[in-house]
Amino acid sequence: MAIETFKAVSRKLPEGLAVESEVRGFKIILDEPKELGGTDKGMNPVEALLCAFGSCQSIVAAAFAKAKGINLQGFWVELEGDIDLDGFMGKADVRPGFQEIRFKMHIKTDSPKEKVEEFVKFIEKTCPVGDSIANEVKLVLTDTIIE
Repeated sequence: MAIETFKAVSRKLPEGLAVESEVRGFKIILDEPKELGGTDKGMNPVEALLCAFGSCQSIVAAAFAKAKGINLQGFWVELEGDIDLDGFMGKADVRPGFQEIRFKMHIKTDSPKEKVEEFVKFIEKTCPVGDSIANEVKLVLTDTIIE
């Protein structure tokens, strides 16, 4: 299969730190909590990253369970991540991003434990968001347009 390019646009909204992001006609508002200077109109980008990771794992589980012989009756993921906010606020020379992300997969099934453990490994290996977080992704600024 050929490489597919996904595209998104994010626009700063007039109020506070709120941003509207759009993909294929779908829009979400991302913001920061008031204690970080935002207006708290939506989750912040790192919270959205956690949601994207858990959602991706959930989609992989649902899409492949039957083919992998798993009777998937329910699936959800709990996630949490640690960030040193001094990096984001420019107060210290520390990484501004997640230092660790922890997650628990909840799988409701009557399939054998060994088969479920194998399926969990498959989910971790197949999830594009997890792969993008776990492995360095080349970020390329292609242009800066001054209007």
